[in-house]
Amino acid sequence: MDLDFLLHTLIPSWNSVALLVGFFTYLAIVGSILPGKLVPGVTLPDGTRLHYICNGLQSLLMLVALLGIGSKMGFVSPTAISDRGLELLSTTFVFSFLVTLVLYFSGCKSQSKGSSLKPHISGNLIQDWWFGIQLNPQFMGIDLKFFFVRAGMMGWLLINLSILMKSIQDGTLSRSMILYQLFCALYILDYFVHEEYMTSTWDIIAERLGFMLVFGDLVWIPFTFSIQGWWLLRNDVELTTAAIVANCFVFLTGYMVFRGANKQKHVFKKNPKAPIWGKPPKVIGGKLLASGYWGIARHCNYLGDLLLALSFSLPCGISSPIPYFYPIYLLILLIWRERRDEARCAEKYREIWAEYRKLVPWRILPYVY
Repeated sequence: MDLDFLLHTLIPSWNSVALLVGFFTYLAIVGSILPGKLVPGVTLPDGTRLHYICNGLQSLLMLVALLGIGSKMGFVSPTAISDRGLELLSTTFVFSFLVTLVLYFSGCKSQSKGSSLKPHISGNLIQDWWFGIQLNPQFMGIDLKFFFVRAGMMGWLLINLSILMKSIQDGTLSRSMILYQLFCALYILDYFVHEEYMTSTWDIIAERLGFMLVFGDLVWIPFTFSIQGWWLLRNDVELTTAAIVANCFVFLTGYMVFRGANKQKHVFKKNPKAPIWGKPPKVIGGKLLASGYWGIARHCNYLGDLLLALSFSLPCGISSPIPYFYPIYLLILLIWRERRDEARCAEKYREIWAEYRKLVPWRILPYVY
């Protein structure tokens, strides 16, 4: 692939704009009208709570069904995304940049005193644009933070499905591709089955909406998490039965830790007296859970995330480091994020956090880190 061709394919086209606009329009309309569980968010500092309609699974399944029918009838190409991947990447990047500029200027003008929309301005333009100014900005009644993370996860699956159809169309479908697609599909579907757990994550309850989150949701998640699929589309990898079994073991272990830890945290926030692993939870200072996975490591959910990321890359073999970009990046990110979380928790909980650190000395991986 020469430089001129690469630059040409990176230029946004009206087709890629139409795909992106159609996708967001669908999510906005369907997300507003489909029934779903109404989940209250955490109580904000001003005593208010946002409520989220968790109908992501229904929205996703309906979208895939509509695209499947459209493809069968010849209205939509099943490889529309995989045929213009770089175009869509650059288009989504430009969209993310423009959206965060709007969020920055609208946030600066906000006069709201409520926790969700109160502007937090440091005076550093780059910092405020990057981290955001408002906690929960909305557009036409849609919570943008929740909307963007939903769009990113769905976008990841749609990219993968288009890559899968391209592989079938080219006659290059392999066991490696099937394994990668299966793991990612299970992970994404599980995310939407448990979408309400997202309402108690740090991103939703504490991070303001700026370029960091918007870019991460709309560009980073769908386009970098699918690198393995793109790589397998152009490289033939034959896995042994032992390798497939080992890969499945890594995936299942990662899933068990990731889902189990997040579920325990979510349940604890809703009901601090709910049993953990069949026993009453151990709570530090009435605020911090120190039972279950959270009694093993202070950020044990990150370990599950890392194992899952590794399982998405293992089907690609070990001939190239490219498919391992995601788990390597995630390792760096989560260590940085864990340090950031530690500093925030130490400031927020003070002596309670110090007691928790003594009781649970390991950060992510017991006896290692």
